[in-house]
Amino acid sequence: MLQLIYVSTARSGSTIDVDQILAVSQRNNRRDGITGLLHHRGRRFLQALEGAPDMVEKTYARIAADPRHFAIVILSRREVAAREFGDWAMAVDSGRDTDRIVAQVASLVEHASPGVRGTFEGFAAMRAA
Repeated sequence: MLQLIYVSTARSGSTIDVDQILAVSQRNNRRDGITGLLHHRGRRFLQALEGAPDMVEKTYARIAADPRHFAIVILSRREVAAREFGDWAMAVDSGRDTDRIVAQVASLVEHASPGVRGTFEGFAAMRAA
């Protein structure tokens, strides 16, 4: 199983409707057997995708081609023996209460590898930009 983690930034002037992004992601990811976590802070996004390598790569290619964001950087691409983010079609966190967010993200990534946990927990603790 492939796990791919990336960050991106929404373009200035682009409309970010996280609820709409989540609804589409959940539908597509259920269909494609993709699970993961989408974390949103201001205009920045951090996402983990897990599933069959061909489906993860196809999903990432679709995301990378989306003109609403830029500066897409893959932080990690690795094989994993089991899903580290459970069976969610896509969990999401995008609140503004930093303490609550840090606790929520820590809970969501509790079964992830130490490096993945550190990436998401550090991102959660950043101020929204």
